[in-house]
Amino acid sequence: MAACVSAKHGILGSKASLVYCLHKKLMPTSVCILRGSEIQSVRALANATVGSQYNEKYCLDLVRSRDYEGFLSSLLLPEEVRLSSLALRAFNVELAQVKDSVSQKTIGLMRMQFWKTAIEEIFRDDPPNQPVSTELWRAVKRHNLTKRWLLRIITEREKDLDDKAYRNIQELEAYSENTQSSLLYLLLECLGITNVHADHAASHLGKAQGIVTCLRATPYHSSRRKVYLPMDVCMLHGVSQEDFIRGSREQKVRDVVYDIASQAHVHLQHARSFSHNVPAAASSAFLLTVVLEDYLQRIRKADFDVFHKSVQKRNPLLPFHMYLRSWKKTY
Repeated sequence: MAACVSAKHGILGSKASLVYCLHKKLMPTSVCILRGSEIQSVRALANATVGSQYNEKYCLDLVRSRDYEGFLSSLLLPEEVRLSSLALRAFNVELAQVKDSVSQKTIGLMRMQFWKTAIEEIFRDDPPNQPVSTELWRAVKRHNLTKRWLLRIITEREKDLDDKAYRNIQELEAYSENTQSSLLYLLLECLGITNVHADHAASHLGKAQGIVTCLRATPYHSSRRKVYLPMDVCMLHGVSQEDFIRGSREQKVRDVVYDIASQAHVHLQHARSFSHNVPAAASSAFLLTVVLEDYLQRIRKADFDVFHKSVQKRNPLLPFHMYLRSWKKTY
C-alpha cells in the first residue's frame, strides 16, 4: 500500500513536475509574445506620430515660405482649426506654384490631375502618401469639408495654366471668386460657421484679395516679361504690356493701377458692409483684410506706382496689426 501510495505520489509528483516545467517554459514565451506585440504597437504609434509631425511641419514650412500672410492668419485661428487652415493653405500653395514651376502646360495639367485624383481619394479615406494630401484628409475628416470648393480651386488653377492676361476685370474677379473665395468658404467650414452674410463677405473678400494679389505680383511678372492685368483697363488708358515690362511709371500706367486698386477697395468695403450680421467667430477667417488694407494704403501713398520700392516691401508691423484685429474680433 505504501508502495502504491509512494508510486501514486511519484506519478503525481512527476505530473506536477511536468506541469511546472511546461509552465516555466511556456510562460516566458507568452510574456515575450505579449511584449513583442506591445513593442510593435508602440513602434507603430511612434512612426505614426513622427509621420504626422513631419506632415504638419511640411505644411507649416511651405505656407510660411510661400504664403507668409496666410501663415500669420493661420496662427491666429483657434487651436482646433490651426492645422486644418495650414493644410488648406498648403494645398492652395501647391496649386498656385504649378504655373511657375513647369515649362510645359502638359506637365502642369498632369500635376492638376494628380490633385483632382487626390481629392477623390481623400473623400474615400484613402489619401495619397504625400504630406499635404494627408493633412488635407485630416482636415476633411475633422470638419466635414465640402469637396466642391476644393475641386473648384483646382479647376480654376488649371484654366490659369493658359498663361494669358485677363480680358477684363470681371474675368479676374471670377478667377478670384473660384480660388480665394473658395478657400475662405472652407475656412468658414473649419470654424463651423454657416451664415449667408459671412458667405457674402467671403465672396467679396476673395475677389479683393485676388485683385490685390494680381497687382502685388505685377513687378515680379513684369521682370519675367509677363503681364496679367486686365486688358480692358489697360486699353482704356492706352497702356501696352510693354509699358509694364519696361517698368514704366508714366501717369497712364498709374491710372491703370488706380482703376484696378479701386475695384479691390470696392469689394473690401462691400465685405465690411456685412460685418454687423456676420458672427464674431468668422472674423478670424477674414484677417487678411489687414493685408489688403495695408497694401491699398501703401499703393495710394506711392501715387499708384506699382513699381515703387515702398509698395514691394513687407510691413514689419503686419503681425501686430493682425493680432490686434483678431483680438478685437473685427475685420
